[in-house]
Formats: sequence, C-alpha cells, structure tokens
Amino acid sequence: MALQHFLAAGAAALVLLPTAARAQDAPADADRDTVTIGLGAAVVPTYEGSDNSRLIPAAVARGSVSGFDFTLAGTNLYVDLVREPADAVDFSFGPVVGVNLNRTSRKVGDARVRALGKLDTAVELGGYVGIGKTGIITSAYDTLSFSIAYQRDVAGAHDSYVITPSLSYGTPLSTRTYVGLSLSSEYVGDKYADYYFSISPAAALASGLPAYRARGGFKDASISLLGAQSLSGDLRRGWGLFGIVSYSRLLGDFRDSPTVSVAGSPNQWFGALGVNYTF
Repeated sequence: MALQHFLAAGAAALVLLPTAARAQDAPADADRDTVTIGLGAAVVPTYEGSDNSRLIPAAVARGSVSGFDFTLAGTNLYVDLVREPADAVDFSFGPVVGVNLNRTSRKVGDARVRALGKLDTAVELGGYVGIGKTGIITSAYDTLSFSIAYQRDVAGAHDSYVITPSLSYGTPLSTRTYVGLSLSSEYVGDKYADYYFSISPAAALASGLPAYRARGGFKDASISLLGAQSLSGDLRRGWGLFGIVSYSRLLGDFRDSPTVSVAGSPNQWFGALGVNYTF
C-alpha cells in the first residue's frame, strides 16, 4: 500500500464520521456545513515494500459544504458530487486527485534500493463511485459503505492505473467517541508493477539485487482501524484526537520482487496520531 493510499484507507473510515454525526442532528441541522481538519504525525515504510520506517507529517480533512462531501487524505483528494439527505442511502460519485511519492526520495533505508535511483512523482487522476447506508448493524447511527476508485498517472511516471475497492464501517460509541474499520485492496497495471517493482539487468548490476520482471495484478490487501475522540464532548464540533493504524500485505509478483523479498518485507505497517478541529 503506497503512502497516499494508506492515508486514504484510514480516511475511508473517517469519511463516514460526518454521515454518522449528521444522522444524530435534529432535522433542521442535518444538512449544515461542517469541516474537520486534522494534523499529526505518521510512521510509514520508507518505500513500498520496505522493512524500515520513517516519521512524516500527516494531514487529513473531511467535510460537507452545501451538501457536497469531500475528503483530503495525505496526497489524495476525493469530492462527492452527489447531494443527498443525511437519512437517505448515500450514493457517491466524483473525482479523485492523488500524488504518488513512492521512492521519489533517496531516504529509502536500504543502500541496494537506493542504488536503483530515484523515481519520478506520479500524478494520479480519476474518479470513484460508492454507496453507503446509515443505521445498519449496531445503532441508528452506524454506517456501512463500499466504494471503488480508478486513477491513472498523467505525469509520465508509471504511466499506468490503480483500481482501489474499499469496504468501510464506522460507528459512534457515544457523542464523543467514534471507531471505524476499512478493508481495501489495490489492483494495478503492468506498467505500474514494472516501474516500482521490476529490476533491469543494469539496475541489478548497480544494486546487487537480482534482476526481476513484475507484472500487474492485485498488489496488496489491507485493513485499517480508526479511532476519533472528542475533547469538547461532541464529535460534531470542537477539538478532538484521532488515530489510524493499518496493516497491508503485498501479494504475488509484488511480494516476490527483490525490493521486497530481499531488501524489505511484504508486511507493511502504518500508523498516525493527530489532533483535529471540527467547525
């Protein structure tokens, strides 16, 4: 799971929070504008497939303005162009804009991977569709949703695509505590696999890693947990704390790439803690 998709997976649960919170509002307030901004720190692998970690700033934002929902998670922005009442089945559809920074820095934590050289930044544009429903399992305020996103690099880096299905569940435990769970995977094209996980004979000679050719397919399977705690006593407004922890397992050709099987690990752990404000 790339960094931007880790934050997006955590925010996939976080994005259910405004729906659950609005469901608790009085009818006159259910469609009010609301924005939450969160800042903190995240521990992430130094590259996709690394067994080393680094500390980086983390930022998330989500909200609803004039009935349109949006989520900013790290380097991914989602905008829902479908306006619907808070108590209806929530159909979502809109654009996704993301940036993939995998191995764009030399701070990769392994000299052999560093010798492969820096990669270019990918700008991934696309869209997503989804469906969600409030009042499913534990209460009138819990929310279950499914979405699928398609993004394609337009900057000439990997020049390929990423498809991300995600299933998310979130529920408020009280007016001040919220928890969420998200399951996701990524299916990528051959050029994505080749750009980030293949090693050419020349690169093998420079790095000491064996030559390898990766092909596209399901890249990983991930689970993310989110917790949010209001400091004001009300999740719908004021200061709060949030935390995200995620585990991702690389699969198939991606797991077998020497950047993973020799220099790294298929087991990828991510975590973030921060403070947020809702207004």
